[in-house]
Amino acid sequence: MKKIVSTAALIFTAFLANAQHRESEFDRSIFNTISVIFVVILFMVFIVNILKMFLENRMKHKIIDKGVSESAASSLLQTTPKNDQLTTIKWVCILAGIGGGLMIVNYTQPLGIHSLATMAFSISVSFLAYYFFAKFTSK
Repeated sequence: MKKIVSTAALIFTAFLANAQHRESEFDRSIFNTISVIFVVILFMVFIVNILKMFLENRMKHKIIDKGVSESAASSLLQTTPKNDQLTTIKWVCILAGIGGGLMIVNYTQPLGIHSLATMAFSISVSFLAYYFFAKFTSK
């Protein structure tokens, strides 16, 4: 899944780098279409992660109900609640950064290369906030 997202991001970046040189040919509808596709992919990855957490929780309950030995159960269930919480906080930070960036882009019309810079900056700030949060909670 990470390869698909990385490939889509590279294609999107290459397209926008090409559009920077030929701004007269840059069509707003293409930008909107690619943006919607990117947001849908991000939303679907979020849904898949939520579904994964739900199914893992269900598997834990079934292992407990079956009475599997403690050593076998611990080897199957190696995740910790702290990692799950940090994953949730990471997604909250990323989605908040994207939402903030889209809000800023909306108020700084027209769309162009500065919109991408705004989005990149807002997402990087959200990752930085997550990094400091994870560093603070690990102490």
